[in-house]
Amino acid sequence: MSRQMVRPGGRSARVQAAVHAAVRELASEVGRDALTVPLIAQRAGVTPSTIYRRWGDLQELLSDVAVERLRPDTAPRDHGGLSSDLTVWAEQFLDEMASPTGRAYIRDALLGDPDGSNAGQCSAYAAEQINVILSRAAERGEDTPDVETVIDAVVAPLMYRILFRPDGLDTSYASRLVTGVLEPTIR
Repeated sequence: MSRQMVRPGGRSARVQAAVHAAVRELASEVGRDALTVPLIAQRAGVTPSTIYRRWGDLQELLSDVAVERLRPDTAPRDHGGLSSDLTVWAEQFLDEMASPTGRAYIRDALLGDPDGSNAGQCSAYAAEQINVILSRAAERGEDTPDVETVIDAVVAPLMYRILFRPDGLDTSYASRLVTGVLEPTIR
C-alpha cells in the first residue's frame, strides 16, 4: 500500500514534524539500528499505532524521514556561468550524497519505497536544482543541455558510483562528468 507523505497542515503536520524530529534525535543518540516504532512514538509523544497508521512500518518511516532530509535547503548559487554553476553543484551533490550520512539516507529512502515514489521525489529534487542552473544559463544566452541529459550524464553516474563503487570517488570525477555533458554545447 502506498503511503506517499504530503505536507499536511494542522495536527497532521505537527505529528509528522514530531515523529521526524524523534527519528533524527534518536538516531544520533542511540544509532539507527536501535530505532523501534515504540521508542520513536514515546519520544514524539504519539502512540505506536499513529506511526503504523501513517507510515506502515519502521522502514517506510525511515524512508520518509530520509527523503525529507535529502531535500535541498536552498537554490543552487549563481557563479556566473553554466560550467561553474553546474560543476559546483555536482561537486556539492557528490560531497553530500557520498558522505556516510548521505549514503544512509539514500539507502533508507529506497528501502522503504515499495512504489518508487520516494526515489521519484529524490530525483525531482535534483531535477529542480539542475533546472534552476540551466534556466539561469539560458537567460544569460548560454547554450544548455536539457535537464534529462544532465540527469543521465551527471547525476546517474554519480549515484551509481556513490552506491556501488565509492572507492576513490572525488570531486574531480564530478567535474569530469560536467565537462563531458557540456562539451557539445561549448563552441
